[in-house]
Amino acid sequence: MLDFIVYLLYRSGSAIANMLPLPLLFVFGEGLGLCAWIVLGKYRRLAQRNVATAFGSEKTPREMRRLVRLHFQRLGANLLCSVKLTAMPLEKMAVRIEAENLDFIHRELRAGHPVVLILSHLANWELFAHILPKYIGYVRNSTIYQRLGNRFIDEHVRRVRGRAGVEMFDRKEGFDQAIRLLRGGGAVGILSDQHAGDHGVWVPFFGRLASTSPLPALLAKRTRAALVGVAIYTSGRARWRIVVSPALENNQESVGSLSAKANQVIEQQIRRAPEDWFWVHNRWKTPKPNFLFVRYKRGVYLPPNLSTQDLKPFRILIRSNNWLGDAVMSVPAVRAIKNGRPDAHITIAAPAKIAAMWRLVPEVDVIFPLTGNSLLAAVCSLRRRSSFDAAILFPNSLRVALESWLSGIPRRIGYRGHSRSWLLNQIIPEAPRRGPLEHQSARYLRIAQGCGALTEQSLEQKTLNAQRSTLNA
Repeated sequence: MLDFIVYLLYRSGSAIANMLPLPLLFVFGEGLGLCAWIVLGKYRRLAQRNVATAFGSEKTPREMRRLVRLHFQRLGANLLCSVKLTAMPLEKMAVRIEAENLDFIHRELRAGHPVVLILSHLANWELFAHILPKYIGYVRNSTIYQRLGNRFIDEHVRRVRGRAGVEMFDRKEGFDQAIRLLRGGGAVGILSDQHAGDHGVWVPFFGRLASTSPLPALLAKRTRAALVGVAIYTSGRARWRIVVSPALENNQESVGSLSAKANQVIEQQIRRAPEDWFWVHNRWKTPKPNFLFVRYKRGVYLPPNLSTQDLKPFRILIRSNNWLGDAVMSVPAVRAIKNGRPDAHITIAAPAKIAAMWRLVPEVDVIFPLTGNSLLAAVCSLRRRSSFDAAILFPNSLRVALESWLSGIPRRIGYRGHSRSWLLNQIIPEAPRRGPLEHQSARYLRIAQGCGALTEQSLEQKTLNAQRSTLNA
């Protein structure tokens, strides 16, 4: 019932929008976007964090704040205009849109090559699902989409897009239909710039590793299709421009290599008009629980011209134990964490009296000596340093958890400890009480393993599972 009420509100809002001239709707959307920038603090901070990840070394803080504000205005204008545009006849819609370099697509299709279009959430990206038939209507064309949560709105959207002549393939129903269409010489558009979760391949995006959908590369390899990047930009008030990039070279390259090239194309598109991209999406999301990559099926791919030193670091703060013996026993866990991802940058926060020990561990990049007993002083010192992506807490104390929580570190990992579970957002389960007493070093390795690191125990288990699979086969 609630879905239907939301659907009615959606259709009512669409009817009102359809009565307004498109330029006026664009201006009104800019105003709504500005209001959203003021009110929606959570999304404003997310956009600021994303912009800093992409342009932190290229733009001043003032320029980045201005970019975020302009992005909210553009997003509001484009979303509101898309409501009216999708209800317009194709001929009237096309008047508002220019296109550049369409020959890059025509050349492939007329040569009999299928085409996978690498799309991104730029400007009024919804237009892709409606305007494709105008430009490549001489072949079957489609987009792969994710079903909307509201089935009434979803059915309406599919019906409108279907009238334009674009076939819609639900991502959850598999890709057999898309493969058949491509093998028949058609074109398939895929939005390729969102976090792909555990099933993605980790490749650089603006210099930082990001989980990227391998689907465009997989379809291209499976069907020998050309990979072509297509972007849409806001060119004026209620006007847009579609720009096509040259086809990617695909000389029997791996899925990782093609995915990395696709990210490079999207990055170049965004740099052309950064205010048009969807910065309120958590593109560089930290996976939970395994933010270390060695267990991921597709793993990490770095282009040949890029080394691990060229990557923007994933900064991990490890809070050392206060006693020398315990700190020494945690060294294997630190090594496992460092080896868990190529961009890991390890900072050890340790009491000044044992800081010298950590200087002997080559896997540690920075040592932060804690002087005195002041919680406030420790927090202020941590906040002045580079922002951390995750904090791994070896001690079980409440004070240690408060340090990382008050420092604003988004991911905080450790055992439940003493009255501190509310300060952690990734709790490592304790070892079963049955059996022999767990050695302290194994206890620290359990934390590393809980973050996705491969320890000796997990390697042994992995080998055992492989042997069992071989025997079962």
